[in-house]
Amino acid sequence: MILSTTPQIEGHPVIEYKGIVTGETIIGANFVKDFLASIRDFVGGRSGSYEKVLREAKDTSLQEMMERARALGANAIVGIDVDYETLGQNNSMLMVATSGTAVVI
Repeated sequence: MILSTTPQIEGHPVIEYKGIVTGETIIGANFVKDFLASIRDFVGGRSGSYEKVLREAKDTSLQEMMERARALGANAIVGIDVDYETLGQNNSMLMVATSGTAVVI
């Protein structure tokens, strides 16, 4: 499956539009990660644990979107948008939502 944030894929004309597809993932961050991240925020530096959770959520959301596109008979998704939001009490959960247009190229 070819994925692209652009509305078309150069050299591959769209033969058929199958429709909009989405993927959603909500992941909670645990107390230890929160604690370690707050220390890093205080002293500076990157939070590797949060970065890993963010990548996992994005990858899961994209995978879900690809499965939905395959079910429609698509072999590519164009115009992909990835959105990140925090949810829950104290913003303790991360939501990643992806959307795009499933196409046959």
